[in-house]
Amino acid sequence: MTVRTRIAPSPTGFPHVGTAYIALFNLCFAKKHGGEFILRIEDTDQVRSTPESEKMILDSLRWLGLNWSEGPDIGGPHAPYRQSERMHIYKQYALELVEKGHAFYCFASAEELDQMRIEQQARGETPRYDGRGLNLSPQEVEQRLAAGEAHVIRMKVPEEGICKFNDLLRGEVEIPWTQVDMQVLLKTDGLPTYHLANVVDDHLMQITHVMRGEEWIPSAPKHQLLYQYFGWEMPVLCHMPLLRNPDKSKLSKRKNPTSINYYKDIGVLPEALLNYLGRMGWSMPDEREQFGLADMIEHFDIQRVSLGGPIFDVDKLNWLNAQWIKSLTPAALLDRLLAWKSDRSTLEDIAAAIQPRIQLLSEAVNWAGFYFNQFPQIDKAQFESKKLTEEQVRKSLQFAIWRLESLMSWNNDTVSQTLMDLAAQMEIKLRDFMPSFFIAIAGSTSSTPVMQSMVTLGPDLTFARLRHALNLVGGPSKKEQKEWEKLNESLKLPKNDPIDNA
Repeated sequence: MTVRTRIAPSPTGFPHVGTAYIALFNLCFAKKHGGEFILRIEDTDQVRSTPESEKMILDSLRWLGLNWSEGPDIGGPHAPYRQSERMHIYKQYALELVEKGHAFYCFASAEELDQMRIEQQARGETPRYDGRGLNLSPQEVEQRLAAGEAHVIRMKVPEEGICKFNDLLRGEVEIPWTQVDMQVLLKTDGLPTYHLANVVDDHLMQITHVMRGEEWIPSAPKHQLLYQYFGWEMPVLCHMPLLRNPDKSKLSKRKNPTSINYYKDIGVLPEALLNYLGRMGWSMPDEREQFGLADMIEHFDIQRVSLGGPIFDVDKLNWLNAQWIKSLTPAALLDRLLAWKSDRSTLEDIAAAIQPRIQLLSEAVNWAGFYFNQFPQIDKAQFESKKLTEEQVRKSLQFAIWRLESLMSWNNDTVSQTLMDLAAQMEIKLRDFMPSFFIAIAGSTSSTPVMQSMVTLGPDLTFARLRHALNLVGGPSKKEQKEWEKLNESLKLPKNDPIDNA
């Protein structure tokens, strides 16, 4: 048996360090056993998936040196490797389960299901699908299908007993079937859910070991059932511990930058980031801290993974990056420095921004320096304003982060319009609204145009700087968080127009 592992990211945002972490352990396991590591794109979410996001994921993983032998960009014997190009495959398998009696049609509307959950909660029950579709006769199902009534296909789940499955790190895991919902397999639009698509693809692509984050443990019973229903052998499961913030909470961008591109942009070496991710819950037999990918593969043993939640500590990453920098020759370091900010279009944008402001080339350093820093040197006092209250400053920064995060494209028009709309909706003059953003992004109100600077810096560095500024002035408390989210959404609504009774 040839060991085959995979990483299957969804292209719905910026490439996450958690994706690289799971990819690294999949690659090391496969290579240690003389196997293959493949990449599959799970883009069944047609609303949020974008080609730009897919490209960023592929580019960032290749930058780290996590290369695959099969994938959407290089093909392979099990192509295509994008789920959006495999849609014709999934429906036939869903219908096969219906024919075998392992799945059923459900015609319940979203409103009916919402009411079902409300009633269950009122009775103190955990909301879950109540199996109402199981009570339909074959004749009624045929009639409703013939009438074109909207429906989904759900999988059947045992009503009692315990599901048992083995995990490489945890041994035998037990989950009562009462905690497992009758999962939707095929949605009303005919698209598969993750649960059906990933099981079908893993089988057809001959994946032998599924190594993924521990957040997928509750879904394992559904996947085990599907393998049993199809009569397929289930891959070996291995659920990796999640990366965590220093406060032990799940790693999130609110507390730590999570984009691979952010760490690339601030000057972390790919070897250092990969080295650090390798130390997340795993260690070399000789306990050395600095090691490369080849060393990790050579000494890899999955049983050395600790189940304690590994802490993603940026200070520790920076220390490790310093060790890698010190190990370079001066000539090699110069090569890295030149490659780090070598994108000519970005440099041209910076040159265009500072050109009207300099008389001597030597002045470019002061004007352009903030483009190359991780954070500008700022303090809370700089955000004090004669025009805005402290709460207005806090809200403007937080609301801007939320709105900018939702942008599907990052350019001068979208960024500028987002900030101008927010200022207008908060009823703040733009000249009073923008100084906080100049300080957060450039460290001073005397800088190049800040909206264009945000575009040049890119979303990762922009969000990191805005969150850094928000932390200085005071981000929302847990109570304020919900209130502010509602207020931010309400501001987007059009003002009530006079009712026309004519």
